[in-house]
Amino acid sequence: MITFVLPTRDRPVMLASTLARLGRLTLTSEVVVVDNASTIPACVPRFLANGSSVRLIRQEVNTGAAARNIGVAASDASSRWVVMLDDDSYPIDDGFADVLERQPADVAAVSADIHVPRLCARESGGLPEVFIGCGAAIRREAFLSLGGYDPAFDYYAEEYDLAARILLHGSRVVFEREFRVVHEKDTARRDMDVIVSRLVRNNGWVTQRYAPEDQRRSEIRRIRRRYREFGRHESALAGYANGLRQLRASIQRERRAPMPQRIFDRFTGLSHARDALQVEFARRRFGSVGVVDAGKNCHVVLQAVAEFGVPIRELADAEVLVIGTLSPGPMLDAVERWIGSERRVIAPWMVPGARRVAWAGYPDIPDAA
Repeated sequence: MITFVLPTRDRPVMLASTLARLGRLTLTSEVVVVDNASTIPACVPRFLANGSSVRLIRQEVNTGAAARNIGVAASDASSRWVVMLDDDSYPIDDGFADVLERQPADVAAVSADIHVPRLCARESGGLPEVFIGCGAAIRREAFLSLGGYDPAFDYYAEEYDLAARILLHGSRVVFEREFRVVHEKDTARRDMDVIVSRLVRNNGWVTQRYAPEDQRRSEIRRIRRRYREFGRHESALAGYANGLRQLRASIQRERRAPMPQRIFDRFTGLSHARDALQVEFARRRFGSVGVVDAGKNCHVVLQAVAEFGVPIRELADAEVLVIGTLSPGPMLDAVERWIGSERRVIAPWMVPGARRVAWAGYPDIPDAA
């Protein structure tokens, strides 16, 4: 038994399409839909085309990502895994069930390879051991024992908070390319000021809670710089200022649970980048690197390179190229773009199959009707 948990709000057409997609799977499953106070209450069938049961839970208020907590609490106790989806995301096939079945006991969460056909790209966000909420499987027992998502976050960075607790609990998060999810990514009604505000506040909370003391202040300053630039790019500086005010007013109330350095290095992806550079250097030595496609936690990639002692050069003078992001989707997209180039390209962490195009282009997905 696998349980799919889908929060939804005011997207009846998208929800119906996603449920139709899930109805094409052949595995034994149930679906729990949590309606986050839709203006017109959501309607769902009692069963999908494949016989999977569907349960609808209606809420009087919108609890954001914490609606997933309600869905998991209502799930069948025989489900070992709960698969987190949005009402516009779904697995492309049944193969992920075998992926989950073979996970070692210390793996508490599995991140999916999430594709966004509308953008012809993979989903951005996440890290080697931080999953993305619209495509992840979490052991039901681990989710419940750790308390699920923190309701204070609403949306954005709530996965980072839960992933941090998973790592502190002694478990792991892994990324699996055979767990393939499509995210239709409905962008209607997205308020960038609200988004940027939450990104500043929530990422600040995560850092305040889990960063080692000697890195906490510098990490918070880095978050402020990152999202100030992001807010400028998205014309959402008002949202940035609001998020900064909220962070300043609340940060001292965040309970500290600083990670040991070795766990924090896993959380940020630094240990993964170190391992990848060592493996690649042992495979074939190189004397200089250039960093391309800078993105999430590029500063961590740069730190790993600096620790390794190989100089960073301008691209024209670099012997090898290192992808400058630790987010799995953008990193794999970058690797695929650079395949066939004249110079050697190194992915900054070891994803099985990262050097080959495992999913060329995007899947031919039939209509849900």
